[in-house]
Amino acid sequence: MAVIFTATIKLDDAGKWFIELKDEADGRSEICFDMDEFEKNIEKLGDDYGGYIDEVKWQKDDNVPPFVMDEIRVIMAEHRAKIEEERGEPITPVAQENKE
Repeated sequence: MAVIFTATIKLDDAGKWFIELKDEADGRSEICFDMDEFEKNIEKLGDDYGGYIDEVKWQKDDNVPPFVMDEIRVIMAEHRAKIEEERGEPITPVAQENKE
């Protein structure tokens, strides 16, 4: 069985973004208001599968503007760089391909 999560970027009533993280196997979901919370919640959900996640499918609601997507991309890139620096190796195949 593949372990697949869906991460949907949404806006609250005040226009602030958040991510709804959903386990597609059992329907559990977590709400993440920043990337630190997303990281903790994906680890928590992934623990049920021995920490192995096959895929995270990213989506966004139609009302999420491009500047919000840009903000999230920058934050995610910063997090990835921090993790890679701590580990001393790339954590994604894309990161590895870009270095070659």
